[in-house]
Amino acid sequence: MKLVLSTILLLASAVVGLSQSTSNILKQAEKALGGSKALKAVRSVRKTGMITRKSDGAHGKYLYETAQPNLFKVGFDLDGFETEGAFNGRSGWSRNSRDGVETLTGMASTDQQAKAAFRNSLWLNYKTDKSKVTPAGQMTIDGKPSNGVLLTTQKGTTIKMYFDAATSLLVRDEIRQGDHVGICEYGDYRDVDGVKQAFSMRVLNRDEVYEIAFNDVKTNQTIPRSDFDYPVDRKAPLPDIQSLFKDLQANEDRLDSILDTYSYTQKTSTRELGKDGQLRETESETVQLSFYKGFRITRVIEKDGKPLTADEQAKEDKDAAKQVEEIEKRIAKNESRLGKQESSGAPSQDSRRISIAEMLRASKLLNPRRERFRGRDCVVFDFEPNPDFDLSSARSQLKLFGKTAGVMWIDEKDKQVARLQAVLYDSYKVGGGVLAKISKGAAFTLEKERVNDEIWLPSQMDINFAVRVLLFKGLNINQLITSYDYHKFETEVKGAKVGEDKP
Repeated sequence: MKLVLSTILLLASAVVGLSQSTSNILKQAEKALGGSKALKAVRSVRKTGMITRKSDGAHGKYLYETAQPNLFKVGFDLDGFETEGAFNGRSGWSRNSRDGVETLTGMASTDQQAKAAFRNSLWLNYKTDKSKVTPAGQMTIDGKPSNGVLLTTQKGTTIKMYFDAATSLLVRDEIRQGDHVGICEYGDYRDVDGVKQAFSMRVLNRDEVYEIAFNDVKTNQTIPRSDFDYPVDRKAPLPDIQSLFKDLQANEDRLDSILDTYSYTQKTSTRELGKDGQLRETESETVQLSFYKGFRITRVIEKDGKPLTADEQAKEDKDAAKQVEEIEKRIAKNESRLGKQESSGAPSQDSRRISIAEMLRASKLLNPRRERFRGRDCVVFDFEPNPDFDLSSARSQLKLFGKTAGVMWIDEKDKQVARLQAVLYDSYKVGGGVLAKISKGAAFTLEKERVNDEIWLPSQMDINFAVRVLLFKGLNINQLITSYDYHKFETEVKGAKVGEDKP
């Protein structure tokens, strides 16, 4: 009778657990792991142990490291074959003994960054990060029922978590990793400095299963940031970075001239993360983009996937012509102002846009290396805010860039930026924060495509940031901008035909 009663009580507790709300599941999990306060006090974790591949018994050492706010690394060897993966706060990378090392790009990079944040803070910051949590059903893991919760980040990375219905401990997570999903299952929880840490882990990666047993777990030890850095081959010769930047800046005027001969289509899709955790397009605008004397000219051709009416298109065409007139007025005004400054001996305040080479003066450059991107040899380096650079009197563009960290690819032969990804390290205030404030964590990724063997043009931009305007309620901006249908034209002097296809 006692056995039957205990079985009924166990089943009842499991059913109650399975019926809990998502927020209650997470709260119970925090309590089971040691409490929210104790979890937030963990600034770093270092685990060492042994890994075994189930298919053939290959084994070796395993290392797992995290450090706040978003540094993460795993590394192991299987009978001498080494594999590593990390996020260093600026870029994600992977390395193995066969393929060497590479910087992650695209969705793999986005997912690695999300994974690094999760490994450091679990779900504790999901509200601040504007992520969504939704129910993910139930699953039986090692014969025990568990509750599922799906966390979706603002950039669309999904992290599925399962918690033991009886103990509330995290027993499994599934994190998208580019083109596949990595699965980890946890067990053998023990107390380490007031927080429960898993001493065993099972990793299901593609078609392989790995068993990891940790023999040493330490928290809040100082882990050198260099542990997470890109493993640069110091023997490989690199070009002089400063000379490269000079060439990059000297190339700007030539590129402006080439850019004036191009037009392409650009679609901006605004996305929103719904309460169900799904990232959906809410609106879109498609423009025909061209350039005049280095300035952009936009002509709307579609809204929400539908062509404009004849009247709407006529208005847009008229507006495009007006943009050319405004550009001429702006150039004339700037030339007049610069002429007055020169004649009076006043310092010239060049109003042109700031080049990438100039912006990087406000950054600290790290881990230079050579990599291939879209079939081209590129010089790649990480960058982060330079604490010794004085931003107080800098122009607004430079102030904003000087607060970012990320990674950049430069085509070594073309002397052009081929790819850029950046994240805002600190909030950026406009007008002292009265006009606007862009929150820390704003992210931007730009990918380019080499066109006609002469110029790198944008192919995709991913923009994600939170901004508060005029002290009112903040806005979350999540946009995907795709560019395509590139056309080259012969542009002659003003008054001649413009927009004629080059033969």
